[in-house]
Amino acid sequence: MSTTALHLPDLNDFKELSTVNINEFSEKGHTLTRGLLSEYEIEAYRPIIVSAADHYNTEKRQLEERDTYGKAFLQIMNLWQVDEDSKKFVTARRLAKIAADLMGVENVRLYHDQALFKEPGGGPTPWHQDQYYWPIDTFNTVTMWMPLVDIDEDMGMLTFASRSYVGGAVFNHEISDESETLFDDYVKQKQFEISRPKTMKAGDATWHRGFTIHNAPGNLSNKMREVMTIIYVADGARITPPKNEWQKNDHQKWLMDKPIGGFVDSELNPKLL
Repeated sequence: MSTTALHLPDLNDFKELSTVNINEFSEKGHTLTRGLLSEYEIEAYRPIIVSAADHYNTEKRQLEERDTYGKAFLQIMNLWQVDEDSKKFVTARRLAKIAADLMGVENVRLYHDQALFKEPGGGPTPWHQDQYYWPIDTFNTVTMWMPLVDIDEDMGMLTFASRSYVGGAVFNHEISDESETLFDDYVKQKQFEISRPKTMKAGDATWHRGFTIHNAPGNLSNKMREVMTIIYVADGARITPPKNEWQKNDHQKWLMDKPIGGFVDSELNPKLL
């Protein structure tokens, strides 16, 4: 363990989740929790995550040279594997317990983490469903989305189509211009309520189910939208036959080619509680 990690704030205590959050998550497929990390804790972890994301970022093209997906954000995955200090954040019991309580399960496993940094002038993130990418047999998945800086609607705030998770996978499309058009028509047809926080403080977090349809506008500010995400899967979830090339890649990359029908319990999917 690094010297820094030994002196980082401990995030292994539990915070009680309100029934409002639990009921909202159950009904709408998303919820917002305020103040999960204190100002002191964010000030400790932010430079570590930002530094690791910068170090392991492989995107070298200018914004104008990228496609819609590339313009949406800088995406750096599984910092916990390569950076001991980031690992302390990603595997924190405080955050894992919130995920477990929202899903109503005893324990969760890590699927993977992602730093999602939307650059100044960065484009919108099209409507999509995260679980399109995951060969997993349960609706009991959740993504935590935590800004490391204070953000508002002009910086690319995550936006949800409430109750959209109940039908499972809707389209066989990755994040793209096509997914934006198809999902936008679908969201309007189904008349889902659109929900977006106006502001979030660093250390607040949204939580959404894997099948909750969501997007984010572009970053109109002159500041980087620094966000760290963690994807959790209920312990006991099993691996399903991949339905697309992305799921084949996830099966190999995040599930280490474990047998179809077996548990999501590879070395990359540690139990967190």
